[in-house]
Amino acid sequence: MNTSNGTCELCNNPGGEILWQSPACRIVRVADANFPGFCRVIWGRHVREMSDLGSADQRYLMAVVLQVEKVVRDLFSPDKINLASFGNVVPHLHWHIIPRWQDDRNFPEPIWGLVQRESTTARPEISNQRITAALDAALADLPYIPEAS
Repeated sequence: MNTSNGTCELCNNPGGEILWQSPACRIVRVADANFPGFCRVIWGRHVREMSDLGSADQRYLMAVVLQVEKVVRDLFSPDKINLASFGNVVPHLHWHIIPRWQDDRNFPEPIWGLVQRESTTARPEISNQRITAALDAALADLPYIPEAS
């Protein structure tokens, strides 16, 4: 299993504004005015797929993703959350946590799909500090125990 990749965008850059991190992964906020609260959970080591992780790492990563979903739901009150792990463009394991509203510009299409309308609805403006505080509280009791290599 490859643990780093000199040409990988997510090995060489944070991938967004870092809100929280552990020895295993980081949570970043994606700067997208159309989808406030859009976050990514990025695995620290360079792996391509969930199945490249051992079972304890898989459980840990999914626990982090689900806590991010809860925080985004609590803070932004979206109509729906989209969870996605593609890696087609950047083959480095990461999850997208995307709040969606029925009147957002792409709904019901994926956010990368065709624009359906121009949304004029004001969305909550929540600071990175407030999101970080909520993530700290939500993830405080989730210790990372590295798997033996």
